Amino acid sequence: MFSMMSRGRGTKKRVFTEMPDALESFDGVILEEVKQLFSKVRQYSAPPGTEWCLPDPSVVLCDRPWSHPPLQALKDSLNEVKNQLSDKDLPVWHQHTCSTNRAGIVTSHLRETANAELCTQAWAKFYEIQGTFKLLPDTALQNCELNSVHLCEAPGAFISALNHFLQTSRLHCDWTWAANTLNPYHEANARSCTIADDRLIAHTLPWWFFGSDNTGDIMLQKHMLELQIFVSNMRSVDLVTADGSFDCQGDPGEQENLVAPLQYCETVCALLLLAPGGSFVLKMFTLFEHSSICLLYLLVCCFRLVHVFKPATSKAGNSEVYIVCLSFKSKDIVRPLLSKLIRNYGPDMLSTAALFPKSCISNSFLKQHEEICTFFQGLQISTIQENLHLFTSMTAEQRRHLDQVRACAAQFYVQRFQVQPLSRRRWVCRGGSMAWGKPCQRKPMGSFNQRKEMQCKEWKQRLAHGPYQALIKEHFHAEEGYDFALTGPVPECDLNAWFGLVGATLQKVRSSAFCESEILDLLNEALEEFTLVMKEEPLATPACRSCFTRTSSPAFTLNKLCSYPLVSSCMVMVGNSSWQDINLPENKLQFCPGPSYPELCVSALHDGDPLHQRELLSSVFSALCRLAEGSSLVVPLSTALTRFTASLVLALHLCFQSITFHCLVGGPPVVLLCVGFTSVPQINTVLQEVLDQMRTLEPGRQILQFAPMAELTRGSLPQFLSSLNNTVLRQQLHLLLALQKKK
Repeated sequence: MFSMMSRGRGTKKRVFTEMPDALESFDGVILEEVKQLFSKVRQYSAPPGTEWCLPDPSVVLCDRPWSHPPLQALKDSLNEVKNQLSDKDLPVWHQHTCSTNRAGIVTSHLRETANAELCTQAWAKFYEIQGTFKLLPDTALQNCELNSVHLCEAPGAFISALNHFLQTSRLHCDWTWAANTLNPYHEANARSCTIADDRLIAHTLPWWFFGSDNTGDIMLQKHMLELQIFVSNMRSVDLVTADGSFDCQGDPGEQENLVAPLQYCETVCALLLLAPGGSFVLKMFTLFEHSSICLLYLLVCCFRLVHVFKPATSKAGNSEVYIVCLSFKSKDIVRPLLSKLIRNYGPDMLSTAALFPKSCISNSFLKQHEEICTFFQGLQISTIQENLHLFTSMTAEQRRHLDQVRACAAQFYVQRFQVQPLSRRRWVCRGGSMAWGKPCQRKPMGSFNQRKEMQCKEWKQRLAHGPYQALIKEHFHAEEGYDFALTGPVPECDLNAWFGLVGATLQKVRSSAFCESEILDLLNEALEEFTLVMKEEPLATPACRSCFTRTSSPAFTLNKLCSYPLVSSCMVMVGNSSWQDINLPENKLQFCPGPSYPELCVSALHDGDPLHQRELLSSVFSALCRLAEGSSLVVPLSTALTRFTASLVLALHLCFQSITFHCLVGGPPVVLLCVGFTSVPQINTVLQEVLDQMRTLEPGRQILQFAPMAELTRGSLPQFLSSLNNTVLRQQLHLLLALQKKK
């Protein structure tokens, strides 16, 4: 056991020793209700003398999708009750259900008493699963070696919960883990299906598998096969967890069908990875469709024990359940079938065929499955109906009862699962969370009906009713950007760790670690509408004349830069010949070739175009090689949304005393004003190596970044980039709005 546990934590230690007395102080009715809360589990079990067997591979994925009427009746009944929530304002309803959630204060209690890392609801759910079932195989415990793989794991709460369990137990296992998730830093990943929270990921990147295209999409066949290589250093894989889902708020009644392809891919990965005796934990939702029936039948044939478990810490009103599979039989049982599943692996796996014919599913299994679905459907309906009733009329006595149950559940959890405090020195991320966090995703507002109505509206209408309306309608201010500066000294940076990270060519910049995602979404949608118009009718004048002032012109910007006392000479990277005609003080300016930019963004690729990136990097490299010590540099940009451009800005940050940005109207969207050059030969070497690498890339491949993500997410750089990008995106949307009005 962790030797520091008894030192410096006297108060928390007393909390645990006093827990039995605290539980005994609760009324027997309260305690019984809490025990039932932690007992929502059902197990599949073949009748005595029979065995459930997998169908012959020849019939797999051959039949059309089918349904089972008793389960469809359960689905209709549940959706009828859920439809009563469609007019509820989401934040208000969420606040209400949080207050009625009987396990609602467990996580806050754990944060106070257990010093748990990344202590979220997911942490509490997995710790509860770990405490309820014997997940760790005997072979792993005997060998004192545990290997786990965590699929769709962002932000990493299952990993931190498992670490907490191992560190506070007497198991003394040598634990190795690997994880996969959609890469939160990959610009092609849509934010609707990507977890932005990178607190654990940023500290542990070498343990995360994102695949050869760097997206992290486990539904790609090549990634499933590459994952095997990624974990090949493990002697055996003893545990696989899969916590994946999609944002189904647009169609919550069909959540099961929408998530089914991901669940199949997670399961195939687990069967491919697991050693005999291993365990598998899979998140599912309702279990009414053929996809769920077949998947569960596959699992009961491959594992000796399969449970359906609803953790107490999973909100009782949702459909979420965890399939806990123990003691994997062996790959020999599933090998012929697995070969066929691998060949048909991918997001379209279930689009035209069911995994198994209905005739191949054992009747005894179907009967048990009906009973299990009825049990969990009944629990969910009961909770929703109770919440609806309490939403309009909750008495003081009902509130008092709920508060007692919630307090009892928090203490019951800690006592039942023997949760003990853990020193930060034994966290997965021993240094704690990083200072920088990506801009938070805004929670959806309004009721389900209102959100559905808003989804049908054009971007201009959604903008008019959204939180950014006033910001984007505001005209350009010339001083924007001057207040945000990157200044030295830069924290120590290991340039030997810089290398070109290669992935698939970006088709679109859908997300960024360095901007407000909703503004980027709006701009991308606006660009789709205006792309053809702008190509056919290029703009010769600004879309918004109110923004086009003397103080927003390139000439004003360069004049202002030349007036700085520290600027004795300045090199300007230009792609537009009109810049060279600007009348400025003699001997202060030099011009060198640079990328050209239209006044408006014309592509949702933004700064992600590999040809543009190569041109930009080549221009910057050439300029740095020519600059004299102490001189300045003006670098035009479209945006700095991508990790590639962020890497380049960091490289400039290492070479200049100060960098500010200024947005323009009538020139490139933004320029970096870099003052006080100091030659850093190793930077030139890095940039030359990246340029050489770009010239030799295969078609369809692109360098996504060349500075480590840990360097891009620390210090003042991410805030600077976020300010720059938000300003540019806002200005571009403003101009597009003005252009629309002109038409």
